Amino acid sequence: MNTSLNAARRLAELDRVRVETVDVLVVGLGATGAGVALDAASRGLTVAAIDAHDLAFGTSRWSSKMIHGGLRYLAQGQVGVARESAVERGILLTRTAPHLVRAAPYLLPLTPEVSRAQAALVMTGYRMGDGLRAAARTPRRLLPGPSRLSPPRARALAPVLRERGLRGALLSWDGRLLDDARLVVALARTAAGHGARILTRCRALELHREGAQVRDELTGESFTIRARVVINAAGVWAGGLTPGLRLRPSRGTHLVLRGETLSGLRAGLHVPIPGESNRFALVLPQADGRVHVGLTDEPLEGPVPDVPEVPETDVSALLTVLNTVLEVPVARSQVAGAYAGLRPLLEAEGRTADLSRRHAVLTSADEVITVTGGKLTTYRRMAQDAVDRAVRLRNLPAGPCVTHRLPLVGARPYDGSSRLAARYGGEAEAVGALTRAHPEPVGAGVTLGELVWAVRHEGALDEADLLDRRTRIGLVAEDREAATGAARHALTL
Repeated sequence: MNTSLNAARRLAELDRVRVETVDVLVVGLGATGAGVALDAASRGLTVAAIDAHDLAFGTSRWSSKMIHGGLRYLAQGQVGVARESAVERGILLTRTAPHLVRAAPYLLPLTPEVSRAQAALVMTGYRMGDGLRAAARTPRRLLPGPSRLSPPRARALAPVLRERGLRGALLSWDGRLLDDARLVVALARTAAGHGARILTRCRALELHREGAQVRDELTGESFTIRARVVINAAGVWAGGLTPGLRLRPSRGTHLVLRGETLSGLRAGLHVPIPGESNRFALVLPQADGRVHVGLTDEPLEGPVPDVPEVPETDVSALLTVLNTVLEVPVARSQVAGAYAGLRPLLEAEGRTADLSRRHAVLTSADEVITVTGGKLTTYRRMAQDAVDRAVRLRNLPAGPCVTHRLPLVGARPYDGSSRLAARYGGEAEAVGALTRAHPEPVGAGVTLGELVWAVRHEGALDEADLLDRRTRIGLVAEDREAATGAARHALTL
């Protein structure tokens, strides 16, 4: 099984898709699109999957990296969505991606602004979330239950918390991705191992019943990919390819802080948003030593950009909420970077923050299937539902869905042995050989050898692929500038 993606394989696959007819053409290579490609290929169908840019170029790389059990949706009465989230979280933790998804602790500080009644209500919610874990049959050893911490214990895990008035904290656990973009890369590579043709820099110009007109963005050449069914998984851009599809994207912004800004933080934080019920800002320590703070939920006005800009109002709003619980406030000058992602929500009345995260699988008049909505945690179920629809629509010769038990590339339980094991799982030894040959540090703990691995095996074609998606060095502009020379060098090795 050859799971390596690289420039040479891309060229060979492009030659093949020009002359063949595939069972399924997937448009979009975020988590959902890559998941669709894997689901279809692992059922024995022939698959081509294209993206105008790179793997995880869009929303999938801009998430909070939460693989959560749906507690928020339970609080909103969306029981089905909550249950689905808990089940999918369990699948990722136990079988498909234990090297990328692990349990992480979160503290809700009990400050004077959090009443005792509110704290009791939140703890009831946490216990209901633990009930969802049990119903999904996720072992407690992988996802501990909630508890209440004393003030000294809370500050031991989060010494940045304001001591005055602190009554302790509520501790909860949920799933976290090491890196959301790495999940997409693993999905695409696993799909490639099952025969899917994974084609980045290949833009869909027009979709129709028998395939699509596409353009190779590297050469400018246009050609047709013929397919028995087309699945549009282009996220917030799906409406531009399927007439009549009405989406209402919302913007979710995160701030990036250097680790010393919130020194000693050993757990994430849930910070209540003043004036809101059941909404929290998130403080998320990262494996690279940085800390991300999110997350806004604002409607996007106007055309959908390739890379959303972060307005200063979002930065100010997040800092205001964060500083309500800190001993030493974070200043605007301490924000090292920021990023925003767009949620592909189906159009409906009300605030975007309140719209359902349930996904939808729709079939247009010309029988192009679109899968949209949903969230990162449930990408696998979204993919399964989309392929099920395609199989029925075209009576395709497919086996049953197997992705609930199909390990992704590198999947093995993390044993805590090294940073490479945490990042690459079962491929850590192979990556280690390259890092020993090219040990030069690049930034954020990454070595030149890891960039070479990304070029040879993970489909990276240019510096942006390396710095912005295969690694997250590019989230901080000055770090990105310092690493650009190394990224260019890696492309030549």
